[in-house]
Amino acid sequence: MLTAMVTPFHPDGTLDLDTAQRLATHLVDAGGNDGLVISGTTGESPTTTDEEKERLLRAVVEAVGDRARVIAGVGSNDTAHTMHLAQTAEKAGAHALLVVTPYYSKPPQAGLLRHFAAVADATALPVMLYDIPGRTGTAIHSDTLVRLAAHPRIRAVKDAKADLMAIEELRATTDLAFYCGDDAYNLPMLAIGAVGLVSVVGHVAGLQYAEMITAVDAGDLATARRISVRQLPAVRGIMTRTQGAIMAKAALELLGVIPARTVRSPLVEATAEQLAVLRDDLAAAGIEGVSA
Repeated sequence: MLTAMVTPFHPDGTLDLDTAQRLATHLVDAGGNDGLVISGTTGESPTTTDEEKERLLRAVVEAVGDRARVIAGVGSNDTAHTMHLAQTAEKAGAHALLVVTPYYSKPPQAGLLRHFAAVADATALPVMLYDIPGRTGTAIHSDTLVRLAAHPRIRAVKDAKADLMAIEELRATTDLAFYCGDDAYNLPMLAIGAVGLVSVVGHVAGLQYAEMITAVDAGDLATARRISVRQLPAVRGIMTRTQGAIMAKAALELLGVIPARTVRSPLVEATAEQLAVLRDDLAAAGIEGVSA
C-alpha cells in the first residue's frame, strides 16, 4: 500500500517541510501505508524546484524512512535531468525511484528504452516505471516492457492505462511487479495479480485499501469487493471532481491533517462548493473525521 503523497505548502506557496513530515508520519503510522511516493504528479513535481524536491525527500526519509519505503519521483522529459534527479535522490536516502515516461515530446519506443535504461544505470536503486499515456502522450508498449524487464534494477510498473489483458500477459512473461496507478481500477488490477497500489485516495483510505489488499491476497474477493464499493464515493470525490492533487489536499484539510490546501499555479485551490461536495463524498465512504 503506497500513497502518492501531496506536497504541503504554506499559504504563501512556500514549501512546508514540518507539515510534510507530520503528513508522512500520519500516512505511515495511522494510515496503513507501507510506503510513500514523493514528488510524483500528485506531489506537484512540475512546479517544485530540484532543491525543493531534495529537501522534501530528505525530510520524509527522516520522518518515516526507518519504517516505510520512500520512493522518489524523478521523471522528466529530459534524460540527463532525470539521471541527475535520480542521483540526487539516491544521495538523499530514497529507497527506490519512480520514473515517468518522458512527456510532451512523444519519443519512439527506442527512445523510451534508451531513456529508462540510462536512468536505471545512473544509480543502484530499484526503479518503478510509470506508464500513464493519458498525461504523457506516450504508452510504454508491451514489447518495450519485456525488454526493460531484463534490466536488473527495473523492477516494477505503476500502471495507469488499465490494459488488463496486457498486464496479465506481462505478468506471465516477466518478473515485473505491477502496481495500480489509477484508483478507479484498484480492485480489478489486484484481482489479476497486481502486487499493490500507488494511490491518491490512500491519503484518506489507506487503512481500507490495505485491508482490501490483504483480502485479495487471502482469496476473499467478497470482502475486497465490499471495501472497494464502500470507497467509491471517496474515489469519485478526490479523482473526478477536478485534479487529484487539489482534492487530496482539500480532503486532508477537511480532516485536520494539514493546515492549508494551498497548491501552486496553474492548479487552483478547491472552492467552497467543491469542499461541500467532497465532505459528503468522504462521509459516504465512511471516512472517519468527516460528517455529512
